[in-house]
Amino acid sequence: MDTVLRDDRANISVTPREAEQARTVSTFLSGANPPTSTTTVVVDSGSGQLPLPPELTALVLELVDLVGRGCAVSVGSIPNEVTTTVAARMLNMSRPSLMKLVRDQQLPAHKVGSHTRLFSRDVLAYRRARFDEQSAAFDELRAIEEEWDVRD
Repeated sequence: MDTVLRDDRANISVTPREAEQARTVSTFLSGANPPTSTTTVVVDSGSGQLPLPPELTALVLELVDLVGRGCAVSVGSIPNEVTTTVAARMLNMSRPSLMKLVRDQQLPAHKVGSHTRLFSRDVLAYRRARFDEQSAAFDELRAIEEEWDVRD
């Protein structure tokens, strides 16, 4: 595994052997032992064992799954506060559309001097809510198709 650090991002190159090991772990976890909120990952550093907190366990399991599927994984941090341009990119929309959400108070924002800023947690929560709404609408559409026996 090679790691390249640049600013606040880490790009990790995974060897084929590591990818195969990740697939083995993913297969094990998706089989008889699917991960749950009580799944615990224990790190053995040689001087003792440390169980990871649930949030880090979920992150590790997600990374193992992605690596096992052959995905390129890039890890970075998000600042607490973002500009409207960055927030718009995070939401995959234009800046004017984002500003309309702010004006309509659908997305909280605050001023720093004359500049509008948003908290990353609010932008991510909005993105998650939007995704959940889209998923629910898709599930509803799928149910209607099944009810009416619509086929492609």
